[in-house]
Amino acid sequence: MHGRGDHPPSDPGALAVRSPEWDDRLRLIFTCAHPALPLDARVALTLRSVGGLSTGEVARAFLVTESTMAQRIVRAKAKIAHAGIPYRVPPADALPERLSGVLAVLYLIYNEAYAATSGESLQRLDLAAEAIRLSRLVAGLLPEPEAVGLLALMLIQHARAVARVDTEGELVSLEEQDRSLWNSADIAEGLDLLSRQPDPRNQGPYRVQAEIQAVHARAGAASETDWPAILALYRQLPDTPVVELNRAIALGMVHGPALGLAALARLADSGRLPSHHLLPAAQADLSRRAGRPDESASFYASAIALAPTGPERRYLEKRLSALG
Repeated sequence: MHGRGDHPPSDPGALAVRSPEWDDRLRLIFTCAHPALPLDARVALTLRSVGGLSTGEVARAFLVTESTMAQRIVRAKAKIAHAGIPYRVPPADALPERLSGVLAVLYLIYNEAYAATSGESLQRLDLAAEAIRLSRLVAGLLPEPEAVGLLALMLIQHARAVARVDTEGELVSLEEQDRSLWNSADIAEGLDLLSRQPDPRNQGPYRVQAEIQAVHARAGAASETDWPAILALYRQLPDTPVVELNRAIALGMVHGPALGLAALARLADSGRLPSHHLLPAAQADLSRRAGRPDESASFYASAIALAPTGPERRYLEKRLSALG
């Protein structure tokens, strides 16, 4: 087995999951997700070396050719060797910064699995399961609040996977889902993880996002959703464009669609979320709730033109048709 020193392995993938020692696997995760590597290379190398996926499987997950992915992985391994990136868990004083980078890689992997960026499939369940497995490993070895929060977030969201699509693979919105199809074991585990951690106030973004998903999970029906609690939680998150989008939706659900639409208009005018279908889709939905069908139809048309996957595009077309 590779030694305990600071030198990187000549081929991180050779260690993969064959080592029974968790400390080696943790070192491997931190090596693959080192900030000196480009983000796409960190994601690919983590899946290949730690997750044990083949190069072809990683390539298919991110819709590139196997040769392109092989080159990406080779360059990442060469960077590790030539830059002398240490094969170790960072020292305690550097752990928070480095752990955040590892969690960011896992979060990106899960997001791609939860909402594919292109193609005819809305979600990629195998990739989601791999992201959860890796996050469970990190949280088990380093049970920091954000690591546990990210695992809880993934579990609670993944619990809805079966209900998110119908028998033909078409999108079913959260509001319309059959909640009896949600995976109660995943939800229970996610909620239990959150219950063991300190109060979410002043916690990191993964924990806060997990708390938002927990609010949805606790609602027996869409009409029972505690939208004021969700709005309060979104106000704790960093002011990114996607957070601003979701905060505006929550605002509209709490204080009426007009206020939500005004917040979405400000986001659109800022140019911070260009060419993203979720912005006009949210505007279309709140316009529909406000009783403005013509305005809603225009927004739906914009969202349809930008929708990245077939199921999302067809769902928006169905909602547009329903306005008629």
